[in-house]
Amino acid sequence: MHEIAPRQRSSVLRLFGYGLASICLVWLLHDFHVVRALHDMANADWRWVLLGIGFDVLSYGVQALRWKLLLTPFGKVRLRSAVRAVYAGLFANLVFPLRPGEFLRSYLISDSEDISLGRVLVSVGVERLVDLVIATASLAVVSLFVEDRMPRRFKHVADTLGIVTLIVLAVVVLLILYLELRLGRKPELEESDPGTERLSLRERTMAVLLGLHAMGTAPSFYPAVLTSLLMPFCQILALWAMMRSYGLGLSFLSAAVVLLVINLGVSLPNAPANVGSYQFFCVLGLSIFQVEKTTATGFSIFAFLALTLPFVFLGFAALVRSGLSFRSLREKVTGRPQRAANVRAQP
Repeated sequence: MHEIAPRQRSSVLRLFGYGLASICLVWLLHDFHVVRALHDMANADWRWVLLGIGFDVLSYGVQALRWKLLLTPFGKVRLRSAVRAVYAGLFANLVFPLRPGEFLRSYLISDSEDISLGRVLVSVGVERLVDLVIATASLAVVSLFVEDRMPRRFKHVADTLGIVTLIVLAVVVLLILYLELRLGRKPELEESDPGTERLSLRERTMAVLLGLHAMGTAPSFYPAVLTSLLMPFCQILALWAMMRSYGLGLSFLSAAVVLLVINLGVSLPNAPANVGSYQFFCVLGLSIFQVEKTTATGFSIFAFLALTLPFVFLGFAALVRSGLSFRSLREKVTGRPQRAANVRAQP
């Protein structure tokens, strides 16, 4: 029974992701004018397209640099290893559902840089927390400039996200302060690996918190946060350049709003490469600025292809350089988590 449960949960999430993608695609392609969209795509300015692709590729190089800084308390990570792992993880997200690339890139760094997998996974969690804080702050700032064009429902979502982010951030800060005090009283307290299977739940939780404390109090954490600001900036520039290439007369701040809507949408369980959901939430974001549906749908397909295809080649190259084949990739992103879950379920 214990071995079946994780598989059932994975199947449910996979079905939900494919179902969501199918619903999104049906809605998008309903009353979609194909000929008009193809005409718009043919008239795109490829100079802006290449600029957008360049900024998007650069954004993930920035992510690798941030990851290297976050992992500094646990070891010296080579930047090229971090870049290779990030691109290989992106490739896994393109070919498999439910975004298994986060686990794959963590495994690759753990294997190549001799850092425990548990600590690397904690660093990925810190990345997501920092991204959430930056996204919420950006949404609040941008909404001040485009408030008159935002639907009331969108404002409610932004307010709710802001409250949730503040609560999560407060809890994390309090935990770090608690551990700071506890470590000060008990210097003999050692840091364990949260990925160790023999640890109890309490020991594993404490190991995760200690890893969080190590990263949050390290001098390298502050440049990592500053680097985090550059990553969404590059992605906004990439989307804005794509808008310029397609002839959409929207501002940089408008591109920031659309990107935030897309990122919130694709955080749900999705099909491989976020097919369907990316286009749906892109159209939803563009509708805030009264972009007509056929134009918005055509742009969402065009931008998706232009910003995704380069990572198919870059990610595959990174995968080959890491020594993994497509078959071993499948085993890592599907078999290894399952085996780990089965080991933990054993008495």
